[in-house]
Amino acid sequence: MEKSALQKERAAYQPKLPKALNGAVKVKEGAPTQSVDNQEEIKNLFPNTYGMPVVEFVESDEPNNKRINVGVILSGGQAPGGHNVITGLFDQIKKLNPENRLYGFILGPNGLVEHDYMELTKEIVDDYRNTGGFDMIGSGRTKLEEEDQFEKGLEILRELDIKALVIIGGDDSNTNACVLAEYYAAKNCGVQVIGCPKTIDGDLKNEQIETSFGFDTATKTYSELIGNIERDCNSARKYWHFIKVMGRSASHIALECALQCQPNVCIISEEVEKNDMTLNQIVDNLCQVIAFRASQGNHFGTVIVPEGLIEFIPAIGRLIQELNDLLAAHGAEYKDLDADAQREYIIAHLSKENAATFETLPADVARQLSLDRDPHGNVQVSLIETEKLLSDMCAAKLEKWKAEGKFVGNFAAQHHFFGYEGRCAAPSNFDADYCYALGTSAAQLIANGKTGYMAIVKNTTRPAEEWVAGGVPITMMMNMERRNGKMKPVIRKALVDLDGNPFKTFVGCRDRWAKETCYVYPGPIQYWGPSEVCDQPTKTLALEHVK
Repeated sequence: MEKSALQKERAAYQPKLPKALNGAVKVKEGAPTQSVDNQEEIKNLFPNTYGMPVVEFVESDEPNNKRINVGVILSGGQAPGGHNVITGLFDQIKKLNPENRLYGFILGPNGLVEHDYMELTKEIVDDYRNTGGFDMIGSGRTKLEEEDQFEKGLEILRELDIKALVIIGGDDSNTNACVLAEYYAAKNCGVQVIGCPKTIDGDLKNEQIETSFGFDTATKTYSELIGNIERDCNSARKYWHFIKVMGRSASHIALECALQCQPNVCIISEEVEKNDMTLNQIVDNLCQVIAFRASQGNHFGTVIVPEGLIEFIPAIGRLIQELNDLLAAHGAEYKDLDADAQREYIIAHLSKENAATFETLPADVARQLSLDRDPHGNVQVSLIETEKLLSDMCAAKLEKWKAEGKFVGNFAAQHHFFGYEGRCAAPSNFDADYCYALGTSAAQLIANGKTGYMAIVKNTTRPAEEWVAGGVPITMMMNMERRNGKMKPVIRKALVDLDGNPFKTFVGCRDRWAKETCYVYPGPIQYWGPSEVCDQPTKTLALEHVK
């Protein structure tokens, strides 16, 4: 592997740890817990891992020298900091006992099932300290749901004398970790399973999980790019830039980037849903901003669009839900039809209301809504060019307004989608520290005999030495939801809180941002320099902790 000058220097960075994790620790247990909803159903599904207490690590005078081999899996989409979870895990298990070994399963959960693994030695781990990406062992999206997968995994775990497995992933991956923990606990296999909260989308958070790792780095990366576009926009003064950002199930990335960059418009999907807005209403609101700025001689602007917007428009959301169920049940007879026959099939099998919505959509959008699903049965909304759909509809409406004398000026659009650009960036100081602490916490959860837990770190707007580390039972975050036409236990996603301080702060500014040019240019992530530049958390996290 060739190393850049940055990577060589960055390897020497020693992540900061909470004070309690710097030496021997013991567990302080809280009260028993219950799931966020559907308590009886979740309890019945997870009788061996339900109701466990939240735990916190505190300093101890008694060292723990537990002898244990550990396996680690990177699951789902990449997020900055994943390698530091592994390095924190590695360093801590070696600190517990130098004889301990860490094994990485290749290309995600499938590596466990297919017995594809490598031992992670100091030489390997040192090459990836403070780097982005998941390329140390790769990632994958295989779902661990079936008993034969659990048993195949158990074969290699026993062969390698692995007593604990750490799954680093998002809400679906950690749901799988919980299912696996329950299975191994029920069979008394002697294998612990621990999760770590990963997703740049920011939707894996709650009272116990303040933020998912990767969100800090990804939003700062996107904000740099958006700021660059804003500066170009303010220089040329002739284009409206429609910028789609990641976030299928929630608008956390869009909101954070708006708070950092102050665009003219940022659409928040959760607000669209709450207000029962139609696609035409969204376009009308955009055109009013465009027309006002044109009347002031400003024929340019920036619009941030969350990736999952289309699903949050209530009429389209209802359509997608029925499409998900329809294709889950009858996908086999549908998939081999040609495009025209597929359209006719869908219209014939949808309810009258949803069929009418489907017929009103532009043909390419309707087609994209009925494409293959992702492994979790969801519409692949990142394939839908929502940013272009909005700008095309704005262009058509503005042309009509111009004929009516309601719009004077020019409208020309540019389109951008920021997705992969942020998923593997070199982690910020925050994510480097946070992830190293998560990996260290995962090791301590294992050393203290826990299973079915997710590693957590709290108090993260304070200096790292004041952070509080521990673990939360995964069942505490679960409820029942419909997936692929069936009710399944899943971790509840966290949406943008419309009553929360971050959104209220945004609402208090957006009218001025729409009319004036208030752009902020954040610039690239800084790794060395003043703490207020290098170590600051996201705007969202800071605002959520304002007393």
